[in-house]
Amino acid sequence: MPTPRPPAIQQADDAETLHTESVTMRLLIDAEQAGGAVSTLEVTMARGADGAAPHFHTRSDELFYVAEGELQLLAGERLVTVGAGGTAVVPKNTTHAFGATPDSGARILIALMPGVQRFGYFRLLERIARGEATFDELAASQDEYDNHFVDAPRWWQERTAQRR
Repeated sequence: MPTPRPPAIQQADDAETLHTESVTMRLLIDAEQAGGAVSTLEVTMARGADGAAPHFHTRSDELFYVAEGELQLLAGERLVTVGAGGTAVVPKNTTHAFGATPDSGARILIALMPGVQRFGYFRLLERIARGEATFDELAASQDEYDNHFVDAPRWWQERTAQRR
């Protein structure tokens, strides 16, 4: 029998925490720690906050579990609201985006399966929010982090309409 890889365990107090103006990201377990099986993080968004712009992944499916609040999710052609306790899995190569609904914040668990080393991507987002990095750097990192941005006018129309 092959030797199993060791379990990947992250204690709550040991998780690296990153912040933007309205989003907190707790980096839980990255692909390297899990033998490539999964990358996980917890995202907490203020009421109506945008989580991720429309994008897709070529190597991983993405699971969203809503622990608290309500999540607005673009998944392919569908725009849905997922409440606390709800789950969604977006297959690879499917455009998706997410944010908290206008009436609620949200705390979600995200898992990419199989995992991709992504913690560097979230650190880059935090540096952009602080003015220490540029969107050009983000665009240049799309292949490295398997996060490919796309235009999704319907998503932005919906998000803009909710802010009026």
